[in-house]
Amino acid sequence: MTFCSDQPLCLNSPYFTAIPGGLSPYKSITVLGNILPSADSMHINLRCGNDIAFHLNPRFNQNTLVRNTQINGSWGPEETCLPQAMPFYRGQGFSVRITCDNISFKVAVNGQPLLNYNHRLKDLAAINVLEVGGDIQLTHVQT
Repeated sequence: MTFCSDQPLCLNSPYFTAIPGGLSPYKSITVLGNILPSADSMHINLRCGNDIAFHLNPRFNQNTLVRNTQINGSWGPEETCLPQAMPFYRGQGFSVRITCDNISFKVAVNGQPLLNYNHRLKDLAAINVLEVGGDIQLTHVQT
């Protein structure tokens, strides 16, 4: 971790960290940060080797939140439908909590449940790296 000269904590982007023991049901990951005023996109990836088990990708120019999985270099079908408005905004702070269960990743944004993303890679323990990047200032990560 890198500390800025003034609070809060700021982490380099892209940021990579190990998920000790990989994922398992009811394990949660929390990511906090600020979206840059000129942001185009950001991403949170849960990685399994070279694969991306879960890709969470707010795209500000499209006002959409893309979810997907990449296996052997190929992306699957994108999921973009949301039960409510896009919860990420340029120039504002955010908190994302991803909780793993037996069937899906449950995503809450700014303390509000938002969506479930069904597992496409089933070996949860092999999902052992968190990557966060894009047009953000990352302030806190908890795995």
